[in-house]
Amino acid sequence: MEKLGLIAGNGRFPFLLLDAARAHGLQVVVAAIKEETDAEMNARAAADPDVHVHWLSLGELSRLIETFKASGVTRAVMAGQVKHKQIFSSIRPDWRLAKLLLNLRTRSTDVLLGAVAKVLGDEGIELISSTAYLEPLLARAGVLTKRAPDEEEQKDVAYGRTVARAIAGYDLGQTVVIAAQACVAVEAMEGTDATIARAGALFRTIDPEAASTLRRSLTVVKVAKPNQDMRFDVPVVGVATIEMMQAAGATCLSVEAGRTLMFDPEAIVAKADLAGIAIVAE
Repeated sequence: MEKLGLIAGNGRFPFLLLDAARAHGLQVVVAAIKEETDAEMNARAAADPDVHVHWLSLGELSRLIETFKASGVTRAVMAGQVKHKQIFSSIRPDWRLAKLLLNLRTRSTDVLLGAVAKVLGDEGIELISSTAYLEPLLARAGVLTKRAPDEEEQKDVAYGRTVARAIAGYDLGQTVVIAAQACVAVEAMEGTDATIARAGALFRTIDPEAASTLRRSLTVVKVAKPNQDMRFDVPVVGVATIEMMQAAGATCLSVEAGRTLMFDPEAIVAKADLAGIAIVAE
């Protein structure tokens, strides 16, 4: 049976990819990151003899390679977020990761993960697209909800895409939050949901009388990077994104068609329709 290595971060992404890989008849060797992966992964392994889980720390790059080699893995995929701020945490890198970090010109997501991918490749482990086996979950082009963006939201989307693509080009983040063609928040290391929450908190501090000429709603725009490497850091939205938007007072979400993963698309759209949120993919 063909084997696939799965480097599992946090969230539901690793489980979706695990299920898809098993549906394709692959045996899956999971490298579960102690600081990130949900403990449910153990239950998945206990219920399926063709799923093997190995827990390791985020800093153990050598052990990751040794685990995959010992299991006969030659193809692997990264799925699930690993918080970028972990680089600055108390995690102690092993000698291989420490050497890699010292040789990086910057510690942006693309540069860091690209370097890890190269190390894996040098060891005979090919890192494949994180959308492998999940093509049906990529956002399709068009208006995805019952409600289409209104004229003002369309203006915010157009402006937001310009700003978001510029930011993404510097590998700073992939999401911006817009109101009345003004940028309220830009994603950096904190992640999409935290960016939306911050925008909502900031917008609530604006004096309603002073801002009476502004529309009192937010538009969230999420893009892929100009040269998006589909092996990692692919834009992702889920039901939690819609819940965060609703709490923040956001009424429109724009994503990139064919380059954004939507976890449980039907549930996302249903939640957005109930909240009166428009979703568009272009």
